[in-house]
Amino acid sequence: MVEGFCAQGRFNDAIQVFRKMGEKRCSPDTPSYNNLIEQLCKEDMLAESEQLYGDMGDSGASPDEYTYGLLMDACFKVGRADDAAGYFKKMVDSGLRPNLAVYNRLVDGLVKVGKIDEAKSFFDMMVMKLKMDDDTYKFMMKALFENGKSDDVLKIASNLVREDGGDFSEELKQFVKEELRKVGREEEEVDRIIEDWEKEKAEALAKEAAAAEAAKASAKAAVASLLPSKLFGSKENGTESNSTDEKVKDGEEEGVEQGSEGVGSKENETISVTSPDEVVKDGKEKW
Repeated sequence: MVEGFCAQGRFNDAIQVFRKMGEKRCSPDTPSYNNLIEQLCKEDMLAESEQLYGDMGDSGASPDEYTYGLLMDACFKVGRADDAAGYFKKMVDSGLRPNLAVYNRLVDGLVKVGKIDEAKSFFDMMVMKLKMDDDTYKFMMKALFENGKSDDVLKIASNLVREDGGDFSEELKQFVKEELRKVGREEEEVDRIIEDWEKEKAEALAKEAAAAEAAKASAKAAVASLLPSKLFGSKENGTESNSTDEKVKDGEEEGVEQGSEGVGSKENETISVTSPDEVVKDGKEKW
């Protein structure tokens, strides 16, 4: 019925039916709200759209990126740029993540009404959250150049080089150089930004290498300071070891002497034993 009333242009009737849905245990969800809000915004019924937006929390539905985008565009359409920016900020503050298209519409709307500082503020807020393309950067840079804010453009270029040199494409670099020439500034300023960054990187690497060498030298010194005591301990151990070896050697010599004496005794015992032939011979003589 809601869509039918909208098709007939009976938007107030559509709103009444929509609100009664909750009374019949058929609460509208977020897409249902977005559908009606979109129809109302097309008819410049922004006040009614905002009332529905306010009803969403009570019905258990939550505004999404599309909801805020609709209200933002509608506000720009009727010249309420501050309110449009406010809806965008509410979207971000609520944890939602607007896409690049919504962001571009915001900045475009603010620039058109001369709110360059506000546009730059949102640019700074979103530049780390969105993967911006060259056209998005060019639009913001162009607006800054046209309003005498060349230094802000150079800061953006510097951040691009420092944070991720790959984002500062050759096309974007040439664009900045051309715009600098138009406002009477040297295009070499862009090259100096890149050169300064390369120099800073080289210096940082040199410091890291020097710190690594210092740490290595310190570790070697610490090890060297422990070596004398260890060597001294080894000598003592060596002395003890030698004493032990001498004791073992003495023991072995004593054992050898005792062994020799033992062998001699056995030889004597062997000599004292009478041979069998002698026993036989003695027996015959007795007989």
